[in-house]
Amino acid sequence: MKIKKSIFLLVLFITTLLQSQAAFADQSIGVVINKTFENATGWFVSLIFAPVPGTSFPWIVTWLVIAAVVFTLYFRFIQFRAIRHTIDLVKGDYSDPNNAGEVTHFQALTTALSGTVGLGNIAGVAVALSIGGPGATFWMVLAGLLGMASKFTECTLGVKYRNVNADGSISGGPMHYISKGFAERGIPGGKIMASIFAIFCVLSSFGAGNMFQANQAHAQISTITGAYPGWITGVVFAVIIFAVIAGGIKSIANVSEKVVPFMAVLYVAAALMILGANADKIGWAFSQIFAGAFTEVGVTGGIVGALIQGFKRAAFSNEAGVGSAPIAHSAVKTNEPITEGLVSLLEPFIDTVVICTMTALVIIISGQLLVDANTGLYLIGENGQILTASGASGVALTSVAFGQTASWFPYVLAVAVVLFAFSTMLSWSYYGLKAWTYLFGESKVTEMSYKILYCCLVVVGAAASLGAVIDFSDAAMFAMAIINITGLYFLMPIVKRELNSYMARLKSGKIRKFIEQEDTDQALPAEEKFS
Repeated sequence: MKIKKSIFLLVLFITTLLQSQAAFADQSIGVVINKTFENATGWFVSLIFAPVPGTSFPWIVTWLVIAAVVFTLYFRFIQFRAIRHTIDLVKGDYSDPNNAGEVTHFQALTTALSGTVGLGNIAGVAVALSIGGPGATFWMVLAGLLGMASKFTECTLGVKYRNVNADGSISGGPMHYISKGFAERGIPGGKIMASIFAIFCVLSSFGAGNMFQANQAHAQISTITGAYPGWITGVVFAVIIFAVIAGGIKSIANVSEKVVPFMAVLYVAAALMILGANADKIGWAFSQIFAGAFTEVGVTGGIVGALIQGFKRAAFSNEAGVGSAPIAHSAVKTNEPITEGLVSLLEPFIDTVVICTMTALVIIISGQLLVDANTGLYLIGENGQILTASGASGVALTSVAFGQTASWFPYVLAVAVVLFAFSTMLSWSYYGLKAWTYLFGESKVTEMSYKILYCCLVVVGAAASLGAVIDFSDAAMFAMAIINITGLYFLMPIVKRELNSYMARLKSGKIRKFIEQEDTDQALPAEEKFS
């Protein structure tokens, strides 16, 4: 009955929204909102994305990359030496269904992946290559590998300091581990930092995790079906999303564990088909990547330009260190925080190392990036970007690259884009909800008010281009990283202690595989060995 009432309220909200201003047709609302936001928040956006003095490298990306390097060294390259055990954890070999939590390791991973695998893997990579050339791919992969250590640190803390609510639901994330962890270590300011993080997280969920995704999904659909009002796409998305998020993290996880593998396999399979058809060019493509990473190849900024674009794209794509993923990973069924930290290692690997690299290889092999026949250098346009054979850029460039092998590949890409946008909106609805309830309290009314507001903004995002709003929400998302990484630096000794304890117990056989068998309740001892 409550769900029916909520759906009625959602429809009422959307109807009122559409009737209030001539269905956004003249974009007047968008213009007013854009102008208002630009005047009020432009300084904040400029501050977050300002370059390091004397360079064109955004300081916020530097902040994320340095943290990734620190965590990699501090935990002795944990992302490489624990990979076998990580796979076993995802398979469920160590999962006890009686442990506290709401979702399995696999579901937590797919839920978090649904928030990171998205348009950045398609449009963002194309932009990086257009500006930084093929060499940007190398630095993007390196940043993704380093970012695995950041995910490990934040997701371990997410489970360790999570709240188990009276109804069995879980609330976790930087809001909780910063406030609790700082108090545990006698460090002041934890609650203030946690509240600031929660505010930024809510704002990010509304913009980057919601309205931008709805807007881009509508743009992709309309390129195939022809132009039609954006609010139609918005209403359809809003109703479907509400039907999913009304059931909480379990419902989101159940959908994510089906949608994420499907969309990832769909996209990677399409890319592999293209690479297979152009197998003779793969070696050349990798030579272009390495040459662009370490030599001057006529790209704006040379080696530095490639490095900047690669690191920037990885930071925008996998969100390692931002603090969003620990909110989803906190809901996992486990009594060992380290296990989910290890599972989260796979997230930047799948997102950046695998999917982003696939996109880059397809674009390079397509020959869309124009080269001067006489000098062998890339042709640079007036905007500082590499000229393309079709004149396309962003997601359109990726679409053209996919379409050169088979005319129907852009349709596959369009399906992938819509699924990416849908899954991102699902996961960010959960991130924002947990930040919202941290600020306003855990209750059914508080939760439902956020969910209804979130779904209404899906319609707004699809119907109007709110550029300044999206810019602000992007800045808010990276402002989350300032708070989160500061907290991680203070709390990483706790993670180190947890890791040492877990590894010692695993080696001694105290931690065993949980394998259900027909005739015995005995568990088999683990055999993994770590260096």
